[in-house]
Amino acid sequence: MRDSEATWPDPAGVDLPLAGVLVLDLSQFLAGPSCALRLADFGADVIKVERPQGGDLCRGLHIADLAFEGDSALFHTINRGKQSFTADLKNPGDLRRVAALVERADVLIHNFRPGVMERLGLDYEAARTLNPRLIYATVTGYGEQGPWRNKPGQDLLVQALSGFTWLSGDADQGPVPAGVSVADLAAGSHLAQGVLAALVRRGVTGRGARIEVSLMESALDLQFEQFTTFLNSDRAQPRRSAVNNANVYVAAPYGLYRSADGHLAVAMTPVGRLAELIDCPALAPYTDPARAFADRDAIKAILAVHLATRPTAYWLGLLEPVGIWCAEVLDWPALAAHPGFAALDAIQEVEGEQGARLVTTRCPVRIDGAVLKAQRAGPRLGADTDAIAARFGLPPAEDRS
Repeated sequence: MRDSEATWPDPAGVDLPLAGVLVLDLSQFLAGPSCALRLADFGADVIKVERPQGGDLCRGLHIADLAFEGDSALFHTINRGKQSFTADLKNPGDLRRVAALVERADVLIHNFRPGVMERLGLDYEAARTLNPRLIYATVTGYGEQGPWRNKPGQDLLVQALSGFTWLSGDADQGPVPAGVSVADLAAGSHLAQGVLAALVRRGVTGRGARIEVSLMESALDLQFEQFTTFLNSDRAQPRRSAVNNANVYVAAPYGLYRSADGHLAVAMTPVGRLAELIDCPALAPYTDPARAFADRDAIKAILAVHLATRPTAYWLGLLEPVGIWCAEVLDWPALAAHPGFAALDAIQEVEGEQGARLVTTRCPVRIDGAVLKAQRAGPRLGADTDAIAARFGLPPAEDRS
């Protein structure tokens, strides 16, 4: 059994800023656990409270059938460095044990549907009575009010409802979702920001706080640039470019283009300057900057034909030395083999309790110049229950049968 009081410092020996902060993570799947993950990366002592039977549902959410020590690899990716404390919140004895942890915690995170914590007696008002200094952090799908209140808070559904799926893809396509769980992960990041802000205020005033985010509000925040334009224009649905769409409101040449041997990304640059550099006289009628948006499909169609005639490296050799914003388009094998990726030191290896090893990404934040890497994968279900109970002097567990 691991010592649940043990700290797992960064290999560089950095003084982690959240050392000594106790976090109770009652959340499942991605949004809440990703918030707790980042707090753990910053040194917090994170206790993951899970159901005795099965634990976090994410343990069984296998992606590409990739398993790790009996759980999904996804679970260990999002829960590395945490401890597992099992409790059936419908069992009065277990609920009292969790309440005793709430009394000692600095932060509580949950993503139960609205009303669940009230029925359990661990809603914000009850928790604040137990612990006035508590930072009570919640994730919902669509907030506590309104007609969407009880809809499932799932990433793809939120992308669909938020308008996000009409920003990608070309004009002749239907809605296109993002290939990653953008709403979940944005919400987790926003929740962590709120928790950190509340901890700073508590350090000054001694007061706890209630921090609330929803997947929908986070998805809207991700779209703030485009949605602000919509709100301050004629409020018509923006038209995606019919050719190589990359941003609904940005003029040509912004987009991805096929080259003779791959693809090339070209960002904001004057069309006339680009035409000169790549020797494309067909663009001459479209070099008026004022028409770069109105004529973007025509411009992009010409560029698509022209850029396909030479390899990516050829175009980069012309454009990069003079400061044109462009880049080759890498797939994951090419990215992983690139010296630029190696220089980032962006991955780490974590070890499970049975000795299995998993390669995953690391915390993207550096502190005092140090790269933050964890050593532990996610915990075995209930692995730390007894040690945590002894550490905090919790009453003995009652029979759950």
